[in-house]
Amino acid sequence: MGRHFGNLAKVRHVITYSLSPFEQRAFPNYFSKGIPNVWRRVTASFFKVAPPMTLMYLTYSWGNSVHQQGKRKNPADYENEE
Repeated sequence: MGRHFGNLAKVRHVITYSLSPFEQRAFPNYFSKGIPNVWRRVTASFFKVAPPMTLMYLTYSWGNSVHQQGKRKNPADYENEE
């Protein structure tokens, strides 16, 4: 019938090591190193990310306001109608 999936090839000279998930700590150094690392990464990339995002927001809000102004009717066009 052939080989089963997972035993399709014989791999030689490859050694794998693994730990039991019960022997690992789920959140090692989470508060002592994790949160300061997140803060460092955010502050390092803030000035690379914030200016383009601000520019895009200002462009989007300006485009929406111009679109809303363009949809309005001009009252001077209808002054002399009855």
